[in-house]
Amino acid sequence: MKTLRIVFAALLAAPFISPVQAQSQIVKIDGSSTVYPVTEAVAEEFQKAKKQQVKVTVGISGTGGGFKKFCRGETDISGASRPILKAEMADCTKAGIEYYELPVAFDALTVVINPKNTFIKQLTVAEMKKIWEPAAQGKVTRWNQVNPQWPDAPMKLFGPGADSGTFDYFTEAVVGKAKSSRGDFTASEDDNVLVQGVSRDVNGLGYFGYAYYIENKDKLKAVPIVNDKGQPVEPSMEAVIKGTYTPLARPIFIYVNAKSLGKPEVKEFVEYYMKNGGKLAREVKYVPLPDSAYKMALEHVYKGKKGTVFGGVPEVGVTIDELLKREARL
Repeated sequence: MKTLRIVFAALLAAPFISPVQAQSQIVKIDGSSTVYPVTEAVAEEFQKAKKQQVKVTVGISGTGGGFKKFCRGETDISGASRPILKAEMADCTKAGIEYYELPVAFDALTVVINPKNTFIKQLTVAEMKKIWEPAAQGKVTRWNQVNPQWPDAPMKLFGPGADSGTFDYFTEAVVGKAKSSRGDFTASEDDNVLVQGVSRDVNGLGYFGYAYYIENKDKLKAVPIVNDKGQPVEPSMEAVIKGTYTPLARPIFIYVNAKSLGKPEVKEFVEYYMKNGGKLAREVKYVPLPDSAYKMALEHVYKGKKGTVFGGVPEVGVTIDELLKREARL
């Protein structure tokens, strides 16, 4: 009886955790579909490590869609396949949201065709521009209009939607201006929709992150891209590391709300991401950063180096070494 009284007293003394408190251990993430495979892998491992006491939700609304939510204070972390832009920085400033910009991996943006396509052996930036520039809309609709050696067959184009960072980066790298693109193509923020489109149409061509190509390489063919040295290079981790896969190799990021870092679960998740992100990035077929880069990114958080190193302007061809030498500013 005495033992029961002691147990009962201990239970009364223990802090009561309401169902609301139990559910409050949530890390909310949204944003880029390109960054999603890395973040989802980190989230799964982190939740296992925390014995499911912390829930991590990872949404896919595209880089632009993610920043809209992030700058309204609706999420703790935003995945981005391009840097935050001036208009988005202004939205965050207006809402009093400060943030850390943390690079997490390199991606080889991949142009894909149907495996039965026998005529496209490689693509130059000039040919891709001819296909995707705004002036092509309603006019360049058949393959022989791009290259007279190609067949007189209809082009079926698939690409990310306007809220996608991949769309922004590709148009900047290929057309010369972000968001400058023809509009008459099948657009989706869900890369699986693009995979299905190209895999079902012999005249299909699309582009998205390397991880989605690797996951579906039995249904698709990657196109070698002719770099600035005139070499056709297939997307691969090796080509990104060597710097030969240009101009479509790019860094990808997470942005962390500075105020959210006051929540232990968010701080622990970010630390876990920076300590395990390299290994998990490799597992989902992205190119991990050097270990020193993850350590430096975490140091930036500890030292309060908030903001972006891009100043709100997208850049093509930036190396990770260059990024880490720059000072972040809000």
